[in-house]
Amino acid sequence: MAKENVYLASKPRYEILDGLRGVAALMVVLFHIFETYSKGPAYQIINHGYLAVDFFFVLSGFVVGYAYDDRWDKMTTWGFFKRRLTRLHPMVIAGTLVGAALFFYSGNAFPLTQQIEPWKFLLCLVMGLLIIPCGNGLDIRGWGELNSFNGPVWTLTLEYIGNILYALVLRRLPKIALAVLCAFCAFFTLDVTLGWNVFGLFEAPHYTVIGGWSLMPDQIYIAFTRLLYPFLCGLLISRILPGRRSADNPSGSPIHLRGGFWWCGLAIVVLLAMPNIGGKMGVADGLFQAACILVLFPLIVLAGAGSKTTDPRSTAVCKWLGEISYPIYITHYPLIYMQMDWVAQHPDAPMWQHVAVGAGVVFMAIILAWGLLKAYDLPVRKWLTENWLKR
Repeated sequence: MAKENVYLASKPRYEILDGLRGVAALMVVLFHIFETYSKGPAYQIINHGYLAVDFFFVLSGFVVGYAYDDRWDKMTTWGFFKRRLTRLHPMVIAGTLVGAALFFYSGNAFPLTQQIEPWKFLLCLVMGLLIIPCGNGLDIRGWGELNSFNGPVWTLTLEYIGNILYALVLRRLPKIALAVLCAFCAFFTLDVTLGWNVFGLFEAPHYTVIGGWSLMPDQIYIAFTRLLYPFLCGLLISRILPGRRSADNPSGSPIHLRGGFWWCGLAIVVLLAMPNIGGKMGVADGLFQAACILVLFPLIVLAGAGSKTTDPRSTAVCKWLGEISYPIYITHYPLIYMQMDWVAQHPDAPMWQHVAVGAGVVFMAIILAWGLLKAYDLPVRKWLTENWLKR
């Protein structure tokens, strides 16, 4: 049997890291709900919710390194790509189709959606299903997104790029080279968050990593900045820990916390909900973002990897959050478009109605994600495993 078709069973999971991914995903949903009412990034409630993306990339680098670094003697590059496509792409398709089905229900917030030609709609749909980025000429919503049906897909585009870099280059690098590359990429994070603007891509100092979802030079720079250091750092952590494992420290992590999930989950909530520092997008808030990305998120991953759930309740919570994390992240945003449309139609509605709509979006997002996971994603991945990975 060819190496790309040898079935490799999943390794034991880091339950706490799965749970933390779910916590961050739910914070993203809340961030987007409140963003509808925001007067700008400095005034946003759940102010730093966008940093969940950078946390996800640290987790992704760690998980990819842990899952695949020691399997390349049993797996080809194409075999790796097949496994990652099986894991990620069914929900990319689901999120894009949900967004297409609800596309015309947001005309008040996005008038351009009511003027789109059929051929352009279908072309963008096909490109979205294949996760091919759409440029400004195919911006059918008017927001400059790579996928007008489902905005957060831009992060999956970067996830795919990270996986390609891992398979072709990064897996071959020794730890010292990976560490040097990681330190080098930290410069780009500081360049963006501290407003250095070394390459002159921004008209004015940026002071934030917000961005990355458009095919513009400054947005592309932000996108790769948000991918490279976190992904490399997570991968480096996954390389370092095995050499530190012992009978007393089976994870190899230097950080062990009693009640690790709850403490790490609280840390994520606090960091993502932290109000803007300084009241504007300036150096103070940029320093906070840089600290989260460069130091605090890697420490949370280390703590999550080094801690264990010690009671059935924590284990069950982590399991559920881990299962719901990716589906809710990649399917909730079409509901946010609809929420934006309702707010645009009812700017003077009483507060309780806005609260009810927001709570309803959270409820629908959870139900939609859970339903798609059970009725679609798991069966499709099982079929692909049996008929494609094992073929």
